[in-house]
Amino acid sequence: MDFEAARTKMVDNQIRTTDVTSHSILSAFLTVPREAFVPEKLKPLAYIDTDIEIAPGRYLMEASPMAKLLQLAAITKNDLVLEVGCGTGYASAILSQVAGSVVSLESDATLAAEATARLSTLGCDNVAVVTGDLEAGYVNEAPYDLIFINGAVERVPEALLSQVRDGGRLVLVEGYGNASHAKVIARERGAYAESVFFNLSVKPLPGFRKAAEFVF
Repeated sequence: MDFEAARTKMVDNQIRTTDVTSHSILSAFLTVPREAFVPEKLKPLAYIDTDIEIAPGRYLMEASPMAKLLQLAAITKNDLVLEVGCGTGYASAILSQVAGSVVSLESDATLAAEATARLSTLGCDNVAVVTGDLEAGYVNEAPYDLIFINGAVERVPEALLSQVRDGGRLVLVEGYGNASHAKVIARERGAYAESVFFNLSVKPLPGFRKAAEFVF
């Protein structure tokens, strides 16, 4: 299979057509080999326009939604980024192309090891993969200019919000299914301001559920 041709078609037909115009984001998606981050048997499907299961209950996000979220994040080469939900490392590799440095947090030790190996092979030396509870973030390298949650969530834990640098932002998809939406939470002078941008349906990350409420 000609993966390079498939990558170009993905960018031209799936990403550019959904209002992604950032040169740095488009260049990153053209550069990073998506097929390197899916299970061997699924490599021929690496560039289809859907989410790909990389482990039970864990998915590689479809390229178009991921590109829209990363464009929304307005990433620069000065940014220190925390990615929550590294998976096999595809978004980490994209982020490595556009950010200054990246901390990629993963709760599954097996996925974290796979991501580390793949990112090393591709020379993504500005990415560090760490393991831990996704909802707790990674305080050791905080504060971050950007926190990117790589999957849909019902809530944003205070632990993550507290790790956003003053003047920084957190980008996420809130809610599940077709009613979910892309949101940016900006921190300014210790206060948080939320902005909702567009509907976006992506697979959820484990955890991040709202506590059950008692209803009469």
